[in-house]
Amino acid sequence: MNTITADWLTDPAAQSVFAMFDAAGHQAFAVGGCVRNSLLGVAVDDVDISTDATPDQTIALAEDAGIKAVPTGIDHGTVTLVVDRAAFEVTTFRADVETDGRHAIVRFSKDVADDAVRRDFTVNALYCDAQGKVIDPLGGLPDLKARRIRFIQDPDKRIREDYLRIMRFFRFSAFYADPDAGFEADTLAAIAANLDGLETLSRERVGTEMKKLLCAADPSQAVAVMEQTGVLMRVCPGSSAKALPPLVHLEQGLGIAPDAIRRLVSLGFSDPADLRLSKAEQRRITTLQEIVARPDSAGDLGYWYGADMALDGCLLRASMLEQPLSPDVIAEIRTGAEQKFPIAAKDLQPDYSGPSLGQRLRSLERTWVKSKFQLTRQELLDHPEIE
Repeated sequence: MNTITADWLTDPAAQSVFAMFDAAGHQAFAVGGCVRNSLLGVAVDDVDISTDATPDQTIALAEDAGIKAVPTGIDHGTVTLVVDRAAFEVTTFRADVETDGRHAIVRFSKDVADDAVRRDFTVNALYCDAQGKVIDPLGGLPDLKARRIRFIQDPDKRIREDYLRIMRFFRFSAFYADPDAGFEADTLAAIAANLDGLETLSRERVGTEMKKLLCAADPSQAVAVMEQTGVLMRVCPGSSAKALPPLVHLEQGLGIAPDAIRRLVSLGFSDPADLRLSKAEQRRITTLQEIVARPDSAGDLGYWYGADMALDGCLLRASMLEQPLSPDVIAEIRTGAEQKFPIAAKDLQPDYSGPSLGQRLRSLERTWVKSKFQLTRQELLDHPEIE
């Protein structure tokens, strides 16, 4: 577990960045998620690099090497290098000078150990050089092997540096921790002691973390502990973790991919403003809540809401009632979604017009759905009006 062999590392684009720093006598290491995920055999989405070169030095080196440099976060020591359409976020080694729970004042450093100690978890403070040799300044490798998410040094101090780390702890636990190992008491105590800090965070940051957490294969345990420590009530008032495990079980049984919004609704989450969700996400939550409250059959829901939304609603209803989902549900939903109402407005004219036309169409459509889509066009046209 001390050496990485990965396509992203041997890729010529990445090697050219490492070579650029090495030729100038600078240290440069891949860091964080790309190292962690490679050691776990998990897909790597992006490659971050840490170096002892300052941002100005990085930009100058890139210009000399013909590499595009974009000062994406230069105040924080970050420059994005683009090589053959591959982007590498390069950040100078940093040490914290002052933190307030949301932002940090840092100084640049020449020591990778300074950079490591300001990170959140030991498994994220892993580095590797151009040859794949892993550098582990803080004991992250044993934690990674044990699938243990552990704050670096003092949990209370790490949390007070950035209260979003509470959310990140549960997210990383949901994705990487051994569910049978439980949670360390001192970590949970530090989280419970710092709940007020969550109120200082932007709702967008909290919402982003919550959605990422809920996309884990099975976040049930992490969310249950969030509820026990009081975190869930702070970030999603009125929510409960009770229906999430049944929902995850149903999803996995049907081979349905995790979905953050579906799972949010299972928690009883009701106020999108609490997480600053997009308008599309807000509409979906409202629709799913509406479906859950309706007594309609699976086929009827498929017709009214479409196959995907109806299936989400049926999954939620079953999980909230802690009931199994009938094997016929998916077929019923699909059948309903494929139906085409056989009456058009022109079929009712000139007998009906204006508001009365719309009312008659809606009435006949409801009658047709109640018939399980069996009434023919002529039978519907002959159907008496209901006073």
